[in-house]
Amino acid sequence: MTGSRPRTRLDTRYSDGTATATPWPEAEALLRDAELFWISTVRPDGRPHVTPLPAVWSDGALHFCTGPQERKARNLAGNARVVLTTGTNTWDKGYDLVVEGEAVRVRDEGRLRELAAAWEAKYGEFWHFEVRGGCFHHGPGHAYVFSVAPRTVFGFGKGEPFSQTRWRFDLEEH
Repeated sequence: MTGSRPRTRLDTRYSDGTATATPWPEAEALLRDAELFWISTVRPDGRPHVTPLPAVWSDGALHFCTGPQERKARNLAGNARVVLTTGTNTWDKGYDLVVEGEAVRVRDEGRLRELAAAWEAKYGEFWHFEVRGGCFHHGPGHAYVFSVAPRTVFGFGKGEPFSQTRWRFDLEEH
C-alpha cells in the first residue's frame, strides 16, 4: 500500500462553502503522529465493542496489538472488519479521522521486528517488545499484531471552515 493514492472527495453536504478537501498526505501525517486510537469491533452476538489503544502507521496501514484472550482479539477471530478513530475531543478545533478496514494478523517475524522498533520509537521504551513465535512479547504476556490497510477514511475538519473529506482506496463504490 506504500505510495497508494486514494480517490479524495470533499462532501459538500457537511462542509462549509469555503472548505476544500484535505490532501491525503496531511491525513496520513495525522495518522502517523496520533498517539491514541479507538478501535471498534463486533462481538459474536452483534453488539459493538470499543476500546482505546496505541497504534503505529507504517507502510500505508495502521498496526495495533492485543492479547489473544482480549475481547477485541476474540471479536476479530469471527469478524475482521474494524474501525479505528483518532482526533480531538473538541468541537471547533482539530481534525478527526475514521479509518475503515479489515484487520489482518501480522506473523512474519522480520516485519514484526520492524513494527516493534516503530512502537518503541513512537511510544518509548515501556513499549519495548521482543518478537518470537509470530507475536510481540512483553514481560510474561504476548500479543498478536494486526495490520489495517484502509478501505475508506473519513476526515472531519473542525472550526472555520468545517469540512468532511473522504478517501477511498478500493475501486468499487459501495
